[in-house]
Amino acid sequence: MYDKDNPFLSGNYAPWREEGDAFDLEIEGELPRELDGALCRIGPNPQFPPSGRYHWFDGDGMVHAIIMHGGRAAYRNRWVRTAGLLTERKAGRALFGGLLAMPKEVPPEGPFKNAANTNLIGYAGSLLALWEGGLPHQLGLETLETVGPFNFCDRLNGPMTAHPKFDPSTGDLLFFGYQPFPPYVTYHRADPNGNLIESQPIDSGLPVMMHDFVTTPNYAVFFVCPSVFRLENIAKGLPPLAWEPDQGVRIGAMHRVTKEIRWLHTDPFYVFHFLNAFEEGGKIVVDACRLASLDMTGNSFGPPPLAHRFTLDFTAGTVKAEQIDDQPSEFPRIDGRLNGLKHRLGYFAGSRPGARRSGIGFEMLIKRDYRTGRSEVLDLGAHMAPSEPVFVPRSKRSNEDEGYVMAVWYNAQTDRSEVTVSDAANFTGVPIARIKLNHRVPFGFHGNWIDSAARSVDTQPQMPLQGASTRWSN
Repeated sequence: MYDKDNPFLSGNYAPWREEGDAFDLEIEGELPRELDGALCRIGPNPQFPPSGRYHWFDGDGMVHAIIMHGGRAAYRNRWVRTAGLLTERKAGRALFGGLLAMPKEVPPEGPFKNAANTNLIGYAGSLLALWEGGLPHQLGLETLETVGPFNFCDRLNGPMTAHPKFDPSTGDLLFFGYQPFPPYVTYHRADPNGNLIESQPIDSGLPVMMHDFVTTPNYAVFFVCPSVFRLENIAKGLPPLAWEPDQGVRIGAMHRVTKEIRWLHTDPFYVFHFLNAFEEGGKIVVDACRLASLDMTGNSFGPPPLAHRFTLDFTAGTVKAEQIDDQPSEFPRIDGRLNGLKHRLGYFAGSRPGARRSGIGFEMLIKRDYRTGRSEVLDLGAHMAPSEPVFVPRSKRSNEDEGYVMAVWYNAQTDRSEVTVSDAANFTGVPIARIKLNHRVPFGFHGNWIDSAARSVDTQPQMPLQGASTRWSN
């Protein structure tokens, strides 16, 4: 049985143990017909009750796709069939350890498995399920079925971040990997076809958990925050990550051509997710969700994350940090066409200051205008909790606020989920469409819009959108 006292295994964090297809979904409002693709999301969903203390980051990856075409919608979900999950299926029970616990009996494959549960991107004709502790897993764009580990034509032999960036001018995939032994960080660049072009070790000085980074046309920027790997703690029965604020934060900007890296030092904090970065006046401006500290051992992560803007001046050797407002917010997103370029708008999942809604997750979506300093809120009621917002431009030539903001919401009253499609220019208005699911989607991490043109030459989805049945299997 799952531990119901663990908040990451109860409520809408609890696993959904079925996979299948649902057709001709109920839609409140009208789904724009130009939306032709799929909102694909992923999150932790343990198939077996954990053998030790469970953390939200440990669960097996499950992919959820909401397919939209011709004003209709369908749903498909699948587990990512990693080698670790297949091994556990043969045994019929959990075998591997997690962030907070080592397994009682270490299997031949090692104490930990690649959970493949953190992010999904469309790349090189496939979906990649990402998990920062190992290689990505390749999935079929239409079927969501697992193909296997993806190693960039045998050129990548280490971990890959779950937060790569696409260079909007070239389509190149920019990413890094980190590990608890030298080289602690390695920067990589791959072309749009899956070929790894370059790899560059980075001397970060500390073995830290580095979840995300940012890039600009000229730089890759790394925040070395003091969540430090101390592997010797494992033998003592302690978590391998230690918060060491005396280390402070090192911020490095590596020139993407010369590979020269310059460093700044500032007071301690932690960043899980960055919104974006851009170059301006010889400085680098970085927008992020900043945590004052990080605690990975409990049921929360410490003080709430708050939106901050960092101005990095490597000539003067200074870091200027400005808090944007007092609304807790995370899972920041921009129009992806502006990655590394100056943005005006950012979208977040957020909560009211001082809010305490145990087990329900976030309360609202937030749209921040960095030009005017104003924020707008989309709140669907006290019983509704959103996931990460995703912005989809109306067309390739549309402006930054001409498009749609999508999110999966959990309805605590009905114990079901739905997908909202909102007009970005009328963010606080009634959503254009609400796609109703007949089950819940557990709170997860990240995802992206996959346009039909990226999924196949034939833009008609293989999954039928019209029907009267739902197929599930355990």
